[in-house]
Amino acid sequence: MITRSTSSRLTPAGRFVLGLAAVVAVSLGVFYLAMQPPMTDLGLMAVFLAITAVISALAGYAAYRLGWLHHSPAIRWTMTGIYALSSALTFMNVWVTARLMFVNEHDLLLATVLLLFASGIAIALGYFLSTTLAERIRQVERSAEAITAGQLEVRIPVQGRDEIAALARTFNQMAGQLQRAAEQQRQVERLRQDLIAWVSHDLQTPLASIRAVVEALADGMVEDPDTVQRYLRTAQKDIAALSLLIDDLFQMAQLDAGGLPLDLEDSSLSDLISDTLESFSEVAARRQVEIRGEVAPGVDPLRMDVRLIGRVLNNLIDNALRHTPPGGRVEVKAAPAGDHVQVEVWDNGEGIPPQDLPVIFERFYRGEKSRNRLSGGAGLGLAIARGIVMAHGGSIHVESQPGQFTRFIVQLPRQ
Repeated sequence: MITRSTSSRLTPAGRFVLGLAAVVAVSLGVFYLAMQPPMTDLGLMAVFLAITAVISALAGYAAYRLGWLHHSPAIRWTMTGIYALSSALTFMNVWVTARLMFVNEHDLLLATVLLLFASGIAIALGYFLSTTLAERIRQVERSAEAITAGQLEVRIPVQGRDEIAALARTFNQMAGQLQRAAEQQRQVERLRQDLIAWVSHDLQTPLASIRAVVEALADGMVEDPDTVQRYLRTAQKDIAALSLLIDDLFQMAQLDAGGLPLDLEDSSLSDLISDTLESFSEVAARRQVEIRGEVAPGVDPLRMDVRLIGRVLNNLIDNALRHTPPGGRVEVKAAPAGDHVQVEVWDNGEGIPPQDLPVIFERFYRGEKSRNRLSGGAGLGLAIARGIVMAHGGSIHVESQPGQFTRFIVQLPRQ
């Protein structure tokens, strides 16, 4: 018995020969059961059917092996040729059988006419059905041409459950992926253009300030010591801003390249949070914002890159302070969460609009409509924070209600 797996391993030619053998066996069985012939007649019938089957096999294999049907200009002609070949083989088998049975001339002529009529009907029907099949394939071709021309929204109606329907479904999936890829490419292009504009602005502003300060000092326009010190502090602040922006750009490039090096070690997250809050205490006091932290037992030790996780905390706390009005509050909490440690940075500031939440971690995102470097930053902080957390195998997301609160939640694996 031929199993399903064995049949699936047969070549098309092997399946064709196997099919012919099955047809011969079934035909002999029906002949014997219907007519109860003598064994001599059964043997003769078996020989005749075997000969005609061999002839059919040779003709079919020749058409397959020599690629006769591959030279057809259209699939409907290919299918019509297949029907014509099948009809010719059927005509030959039946006509020769009738001839060998010594049917009289009248009956033989009538059988010939009927065979010709049946062959013509089969060929006409085959041409009609193959035209329908060819039109479905042509539809795939037209859609492919439309995709090539840039019409990525084109889709093929899926009809039926055959191979062409499967091809249509696969084509539609491919077209959908291409459309999404094209949209992402357009977004990347817009980001690239924004990058040039924003970075140019963020670089030009402090550079212009430093240039003015240096020229004023070099030309001797400022001689008062207090004014000189004030000019130098301004230049120092602008240089620090430039250094921070360049560092952000370099870190973003490392994240894009997947080459952010991690110096992992078992460290104290409690100490890191305490030190970070201490570094922001003066800024919080100046902005009249209360800042506090809370670390639950069982958090330490945590395997992490202290410098980079400190960068994440700095970015999140700095954002919270910038968007919390005087009299507001910023809280940092850390607690165990199964195999992870969860860190929350919460503030009761202005919140994030719902339409901005899906893109809050995109590079160069700024909540402010203006491109103010002092209030909006470079727009890289949250993107860098997400990249660092993901490099640690963790996750970060945000919850917010405009005018009520914003909560950034970071989860870091213990190992």
